[in-house]
Amino acid sequence: MDGETVLAEAAQSYRYALGERLIAAYALGSLAHGGFSPLVSDIDLGLVVSDPVRVEDAATIQAIAGREKAKGSPLHERISVFWGTPATLRGDSDGGRFPPLDRLDLIESGRRLFGSDEERASLPRPSADELLLTGAQFALEYLAGIRVDLAPDNELGSMRPGGDDAVEEIHRPEMLLARGVRRVTKLVLFPVRFLYTAASGQAGTNGAAVAHYVKDEEAPSRPLVVAALEWRTAAPSDEEAAAELLRKQMVPLYLHFIDDHIRRLSSLAETRLVDAFGEWRDRLVG
Repeated sequence: MDGETVLAEAAQSYRYALGERLIAAYALGSLAHGGFSPLVSDIDLGLVVSDPVRVEDAATIQAIAGREKAKGSPLHERISVFWGTPATLRGDSDGGRFPPLDRLDLIESGRRLFGSDEERASLPRPSADELLLTGAQFALEYLAGIRVDLAPDNELGSMRPGGDDAVEEIHRPEMLLARGVRRVTKLVLFPVRFLYTAASGQAGTNGAAVAHYVKDEEAPSRPLVVAALEWRTAAPSDEEAAAELLRKQMVPLYLHFIDDHIRRLSSLAETRLVDAFGEWRDRLVG
C-alpha cells in the first residue's frame, strides 16, 4: 500500500463521517509538494469543515484518525490530520487544529482531494512573526521538552515540562540510531526547516530547506544535513559512520539553530522564549 492510497482512504472516511459539513479535503506536506518518502514521511491530511465548530468535532476527528492509524501498516500509523473551519482558519474564532506553519502549507501547496477550494483562496497568510513564535514553541516542546505558554499581549506566561526531550539523543547517537531512521532524520532536519521558515517566511520542502542551509558557507554540520536528506530515502548503510557523523556535528547544528532563534526572538522582546532557548543551550553544552 502506498501513501496516496492511505491518504485517499482516510479522506474518504472523513467524507462519510462528516457528510455535508466537510467542505474540502487536502493533501499536505510531502504528498502535496513533493519529496514523499515511504520510509520516513508522514501522511498529512487537511480538512476544512463548515462553521460553527461543534463540541464533538475534535473527538470525532480524533476517533476517525485513530481508526485509520489502527489499520496496521507503518504508513497508516503516520497519518496526521489538521482541521479547521473557515472562521478558525481566518483567525475569527478559536478551535480546530491547524498551526500557522501547516496553515501556510495549505495556502501555498495544499492539493485538493475533493470539495470546494473557494475558502482557501481567501485565507490570510500567517505573518513572519507568527511563524517564528509558533515554530519556536514547537521546537522547544518537541526537541527540548519545554512548554512555554505566552499570555495575550506578551504578558508573562509560564514555562514548564512539555513533550519530548531529545537532548540525550543528540548526545548519544547510538541511542538515536536505535530509534530508527525516521527519528534520526526528523531530529537533524527539524532545525534546518525552522531556520528556513524563519529566514524565508515559507513552509518549503526538506530539499529547499537543505539547499538554503548548505549555501551558507559559515553554517556548521553541512555534511550531516546533506546526509540526513539522503537518509530519508535510504537508511544509512554504515551505522558506525553515521554515528560518528552525528556525534561530531549534531550539537554544532543545534547550537547554530538556537543562537539564530535567540537573536530573532530577542528582537521581538519575547523574553520567556529567549530564556527557554538559553536553558536548552545550557543543557546541550553542559
